[in-house]
Amino acid sequence: MSGILGRKIGMTQFFTADGNVVPVTVVEATPNVVLQKKTVDNDGYEAVQLGFADKREKQATKPAIGHAKKAGTAPKRFIREVSGIDAASTEVGQELKVDQFSAGDVVDVTGVSKGKGTQGAIKRWGFQRGKMTHGSKYHRGNGSLATIRDANRVPKGKKMHGRMGSETITVQNLEVVKVDVERNVLLIKGSVPGARNSFLKIRSSVKK
Repeated sequence: MSGILGRKIGMTQFFTADGNVVPVTVVEATPNVVLQKKTVDNDGYEAVQLGFADKREKQATKPAIGHAKKAGTAPKRFIREVSGIDAASTEVGQELKVDQFSAGDVVDVTGVSKGKGTQGAIKRWGFQRGKMTHGSKYHRGNGSLATIRDANRVPKGKKMHGRMGSETITVQNLEVVKVDVERNVLLIKGSVPGARNSFLKIRSSVKK
């Protein structure tokens, strides 16, 4: 089981040996530092806490600075736990690089989707709009919110307007097309959650 933290650079295309064009997401994954090891004896589960992207001490809190100094590194901007990595084979302060992956590996990518603010039900849920004629008086509204059984209350979970995006999403079973060890870059087939320069967690697929 492998795992690493990275930053989404953007999307491009990659030409395979057969001459086919594959859309790929470019992920920059500079060496991650193991900040802490979670063990079954101490924490009840096994995982490795990784840190990515240095942060100036002026921007970090004292607990974050002390936590990073235990691993002999600078405070990190992005810290996540990755389960499945063999904690016995890793040490605090060790660096994990992209060379743990290879072309053809299948991974799960977790990120925060783009925030779209408050949106109506048509954009948020794909509702069909009403007629756009002059006298319809119903164009992009929600429509009826109550039910026949109880006209005085809106049922829980009703799809309405509201905040859209900014949710943690995991896309599973994506293929690693290429690993550039010199540039610390992963090329992952297809799209992944998040905007450019957003942080991602990449780990070996749990279902493949």
